[in-house]
Amino acid sequence: MTISFSHTFANELEGFYQSCSPEKCTSPRILQLNASLAEELGFDCRGLKDEQGAAVFSGNTLPDNANPIAQVYAGHQFGMFTPQLGDGRALLIGEVVDGKGERRDIQLKGSGRTPFSRGGDGKAALGPVLREYLVSEAMHRFGIATTRALAAVGTEDWVAREELKPRAVLTRVSASHIRVGSFEFFAARGEWDQVRRLADYAIDRHFPDVKDMKDVYLDFFKSVMRKQAKLIADWMSIGFVHGVMNTDNMTISGETIDYGPCAFMDRYVPSTVFSSIDDHGRYAYENQPKIGQWNLAQLAKALIPLYEEEQELVIQRFVDELDTFNDYYETFWLENMRAKLGFINKEEGDRDLINQLLKLMHECDADFTLTFRYLSKVRLGSELEFKGQFSNSINTSEWLSQWLQRVSRDEPSPERSALIMDAVNPIYIPRNHKIEEALDAAVNHNDLEPFRVMLAVVSEPYSERMSDDEFAKPPLTTSAPYVTFCGT
Repeated sequence: MTISFSHTFANELEGFYQSCSPEKCTSPRILQLNASLAEELGFDCRGLKDEQGAAVFSGNTLPDNANPIAQVYAGHQFGMFTPQLGDGRALLIGEVVDGKGERRDIQLKGSGRTPFSRGGDGKAALGPVLREYLVSEAMHRFGIATTRALAAVGTEDWVAREELKPRAVLTRVSASHIRVGSFEFFAARGEWDQVRRLADYAIDRHFPDVKDMKDVYLDFFKSVMRKQAKLIADWMSIGFVHGVMNTDNMTISGETIDYGPCAFMDRYVPSTVFSSIDDHGRYAYENQPKIGQWNLAQLAKALIPLYEEEQELVIQRFVDELDTFNDYYETFWLENMRAKLGFINKEEGDRDLINQLLKLMHECDADFTLTFRYLSKVRLGSELEFKGQFSNSINTSEWLSQWLQRVSRDEPSPERSALIMDAVNPIYIPRNHKIEEALDAAVNHNDLEPFRVMLAVVSEPYSERMSDDEFAKPPLTTSAPYVTFCGT
């Protein structure tokens, strides 16, 4: 198989990676191929679905011009700095330029040990591979910046976790895999020439307009900050909890990356935590904006020493910019929430009306997704399904009256307004209990059909279908708290 790979990262950033070959696996087979993504990348799908495709996406046989490398980076993990991490179970095999002229990384995840595996086996279990495929594709369909899954490959091998699990390999596609932790690695070693090389490369690749700015590295920082503010505002608007917002999981490109302990809220509880190791709620849903800002502060610390002028002056410029993060975040968040509530024009009292609804939802255990989805039905004259999301007899009529007055001041008819709201409020999300059903069937019963059905459902999250009603419903209130895990 021939793929027109290029290798700008490897060619321009020697010392930022180590070359490494993937470990072969037994009897690889394609479990799921993202045909539409393959076409975007310019791949011939006819050559990807057979044994040849399975060999490539497992790492058993790489294209002639592949150049597998494991990138090095550091990271603050739960606030504690680890000076060397790196791709412990992933290999970047090359870059392609897609049909839109955008450069994309092609990476194998779960392809075996690398120099950065730190005692791990470098492999991935089937369950986490299918989870990442499913959730990342849903995020893409929500219009949220994300890495994407190109292929999931099953094998006849096993990996040892809490028990033996079937091994799988994921092919991941990203605008790049440069992280805040990539800068931290060299900054912690005082290798400022390397930090500068990385920053210049990231600017060329992701923010070429910045090169003409007067203060290049500060404007680079501002560009990354805006992307992160937008990304986190998008997460918050969909009820998504990333779960492990370490600096090594924060990309310069502004894409969601690493779907280990992530999950979507059912009931709206701002303090929601899903990760089994987040004992103090550092990465709780409500904390995501301030953690994003904290992570950006670590990027700023790595960039400030690049300046030759008085450091105190440079620090102040970066601090002043960092202080605008909340303004950017609030702007993006309010834009998202206005859309969810059907507001087209901006009014002074919109934020208060939005927060009043969130307060009611929290007090009454309302389902996050369905509350917003069924609000459009109120616009059409039916309040039953909206009010049914609230667990007690709290009177929502006063809020609904204010909302109806507000939304009616915009131009669309009730019918048009409902259509606009339904276009941004999904009826289907990757419900946690449905994910577990699909993964259990795949891992323990060798049955991929529930996974494929769920993938099809979340690939069209805004179109309500009676046949998919079970995927819209939250779990029973008696269900145990949902817990997710980092390891693959």
